[in-house]
Amino acid sequence: MADKLSFALVSPERELFNGDVDHVVVPGAEGEFGVLPNHAPVMSVIKPGALRVINDGAERRIFVNGGFADVTPEGLTVLAEEAVDLDDLEAATIEQDLKNAQEDLRDANTDAKKDAAQRAVTRLESIKAAMAR
Repeated sequence: MADKLSFALVSPERELFNGDVDHVVVPGAEGEFGVLPNHAPVMSVIKPGALRVINDGAERRIFVNGGFADVTPEGLTVLAEEAVDLDDLEAATIEQDLKNAQEDLRDANTDAKKDAAQRAVTRLESIKAAMAR
């Protein structure tokens, strides 16, 4: 269909989406950008945030953490380091996981444990922010 955008979202675990949509908003490293059918070619690094897929008036929000977005004449492909459908997450669970990660960060006694805990805190804060929007 000429009036639809071919869109694929792939993470290391699985393909989360593959189909035709009206519009996708990508959290690019230099800011959010929208992709419509017949968009000019572009490649962008993805920052942590909510990728929004708009189709037939409905919006699906997917948290992406790292990766690349590649827009070509054929469509949009997002290769995400991590991708989770925000509808599958519970705010209370994320809040508790964040508290646990912050506690782990306070209790970390080696650089490796501090780094791992800080990555977990940053990831969970990004998910929480994406859910709030």
